Parts: sequence; C-alpha cells; structure tokens
Amino acid sequence: MAHYHIGTAGWSYEDWEGIVYPLDRPRGFHPLAFLALYVNVIEINSTFYRPASVQAAFSWVRRVAPFPEFLFTVKVHQSFTHERRPLALKQVEDFTRGVVPLRDAGCLAALLLQFPWSFDRTPENSDYLLRLFDGFAGWPLALEVRHASWDTPDFYGRLAERRVCFCNIDQPPSRQSISPGAVVTNPEFSYVRLHGRNVKDWFRKDAGRDDRYNYLYARDELEEWVQRIKSLGQKSAKVFVITNNHYRGQAVANALQIRNLLTGEKLEIPHLLLKKFPVLQDIVKRIRSGQLDLFKKDKDS
Repeated sequence: MAHYHIGTAGWSYEDWEGIVYPLDRPRGFHPLAFLALYVNVIEINSTFYRPASVQAAFSWVRRVAPFPEFLFTVKVHQSFTHERRPLALKQVEDFTRGVVPLRDAGCLAALLLQFPWSFDRTPENSDYLLRLFDGFAGWPLALEVRHASWDTPDFYGRLAERRVCFCNIDQPPSRQSISPGAVVTNPEFSYVRLHGRNVKDWFRKDAGRDDRYNYLYARDELEEWVQRIKSLGQKSAKVFVITNNHYRGQAVANALQIRNLLTGEKLEIPHLLLKKFPVLQDIVKRIRSGQLDLFKKDKDS
C-alpha cells in the first residue's frame, strides 16, 4: 500500500493569522512545527525566490524532528524554470547546497521544477528539460508543466526513462491547459498539486497572488481527486499531495479533508480552522461516531 503525504504549499502567510495560527502565540511557537501537527508534508516555496541557506534548512529539520514521517518537497528557483538562463553546474550546486541538510536528515521528498503555462512543448523547450534533468541528476525530481501540448504518451515515456516524476495538477481550466489526470512516471513517488479553480482571477493580468489562489474546493471536487490519488498509489510507493489554494487557510482545510477522505484516519483539526470552515465539522462528527472510513461502500461492494 502506498504511503500518502498530504499537506500545503508553504506555511508562512500573514493571512493565516487567526485562521490557522493563533493570534496569541505561546512562547516558542513556530508555524512550521504547529502545522506539522496536522499535515505530514510541506512544499517549501520560498526557494522559488531565493535558495535556502544551510542554516535555514537545519532549522526546518529541527522543527519537524518530533514527526519522523514528515517530509519536505522543495520548489526549485525560478532562474531554472522561468528565466531559463544557460545552465551551469555552479548554479545547480549553489541551489542544492541549502537542500543537502534535508536530504541527509531523510526528510527530502522531491525537488519540484514548476514551469509556467507559457512553457509549451517545442524542440527547444524539450531539449532544455533534458539539460535540466542532467544538471540535477541524482536528486529526486518532479516536473510540473501546465500547457496541454505536453500531454502525450511519448513525453511521459521520456520522463519514465529519466525517472522524473510527472506532477499531476488541478488548475483553472482553459482550452490549452493540461487536464487533471493520474499519470505515473516514477514508481518511487507520484506528485499532485491543487491550485484551485478560480477562473475569473487566474487569467486576469492585474490579479495578485492571493486573488489567483483564492478558492475552496467543494467536497465533490475533492472526491474526484481522491480517486485519482488512489490510482496513483496503486502504481507508486509514495504519493505527495500539495494544496496550493493557500489564501486565508483554504489549503489547510482542503488538505485535511483530502487526508480524511483518502485514509479515513482520525485527525486533529486546529480549533480556529473549525470555526472558519464549518465543512470540517463533518470530519469531527464522523470521528466521534466511529465512522472513520468514508469509502466503506467501496469496500463492501
């Protein structure tokens, strides 16, 4: 049976104050350690803007030390995916230096190469990906592309040959956006990222980050993904599921819902989050009644 790791993209958001994190923080409080009580993976996205320092990485490892199954994924710097300068070995070494402590501590799940929608499939872009895979050889890689032109069997085959994990995504739909799926290209792990479906603001040129990721998934939308995640788990040893609809803690709420829908396990839910998202009360009611397996009908059929 696959191991499922479900969590959020990042943990440092001012708009989570009073929704996810308490306003009156006890002495020694740290958001990462607090969140690790409720999720078992976090995607570090600050590294997209600046490489992690070794000191910061050691601090992250220390914060999650009480949770031996907790893992990090790390978003690779934008210079590799958005600026796409000529690749140099020193550039890779400078970035990965701050990731080594995570790897050495056994809590590194993957490095995520996340490309924008404008990165479509051309011979030049395909060649660039191969050079990038060579540059990061030896590191566990996951690749996110958003343009529909990449959705071909031969592309997935090339990723499988390189043991690069294809990142299955949920994003606001458009004619040329890659569709949700359950593609496995590395039997060691699969990766899922849920960005929300805020069509109105996703493609608006003047939309800010919070506007674009302001979306709360409904129960039926999550159930669609739970079925895909289970399919991924049949073909890979681990599945990492990251909710990126971070605005005002919505990512945390949806991550907890997915975890409960997927595993039926008993979950702790932050008190403040229960007040903000009444939909989470359904999980509490089921746990109290002893009805933990939300897919019991599937097993009985």
